[in-house]
Amino acid sequence: MSDLSGRTGLIVGVANKRSIAWAIAQAASAAGAQLAITYQGERLGENVRDLAEGLPNPLLMPLDVTDDDSVAATVREVLDRSGRIDVLVNNAASFYAGYFEELTPEQIERQLATSLIGPMNVTRAVLPVMRKQRSGHIISISSSAGLAAGFEFVSAYAASKFGLEGWMESMHAEVAPFGITTTIVNPGFFRTELLTEQSTNYAEPLIEDYDERRAKQLEFWKAQNGKQSGDPAKLARALIIIASQEPPPHRFVAGADAIATAEQKIADLEAQIDANRNLSTSLAFD
Repeated sequence: MSDLSGRTGLIVGVANKRSIAWAIAQAASAAGAQLAITYQGERLGENVRDLAEGLPNPLLMPLDVTDDDSVAATVREVLDRSGRIDVLVNNAASFYAGYFEELTPEQIERQLATSLIGPMNVTRAVLPVMRKQRSGHIISISSSAGLAAGFEFVSAYAASKFGLEGWMESMHAEVAPFGITTTIVNPGFFRTELLTEQSTNYAEPLIEDYDERRAKQLEFWKAQNGKQSGDPAKLARALIIIASQEPPPHRFVAGADAIATAEQKIADLEAQIDANRNLSTSLAFD
């Protein structure tokens, strides 16, 4: 296990013992990091406190990533205790699934608020700390749906992850001169609770044209719960290795299934470029 002794980590989005964020908290603690762990809601708070009993003196805090005051208070509390923030892990996410026409504007807004605007809010509050330190590492958990494909039935989720990708890519160039590094993580299917009934929100079936395909999609997604091939604990240990590297990678594609999806996307892009290369390269002024 890599050594993170003396480093302070802020891990956002711990929900339960099967979450990627909780696996990261366990791995980071084992590597010697001092941790601040956030959760949303009192029920989750009780759950996280029970889970954290085996960790050495973690700072546990409620956090609403969509509320600026909550975010600012959390960052102040971490600084009051530790004086610095070396690693930020953005893992707050939600999953609103369904065909775009059947998803309500409110559902799409909630998806974007949690999975895109939330990480932006936390990072905005942490960046002044890291700029002053002239060091820091921001890790944001994206998805194969953000890097490689906007899959059918997950338009809102894919939009939030594509947005996360664009923001992180641009911010990488903005903060690198301050000694701050960034890593986008693109997991494939990992066995978390994201697809449980408690964590997944499906659009109401409203349009008959989608009935047959919707039924197949619902059957597929519900069947994936508890059957995902990826082990969150192994992903967490891999991320601890990455956080210890100098410099850390700008992107980590996590899981054999994620690599296969990314490689297919690369092949598709190359084919589409080549199909119209002559037309594309003929567009300059004569």
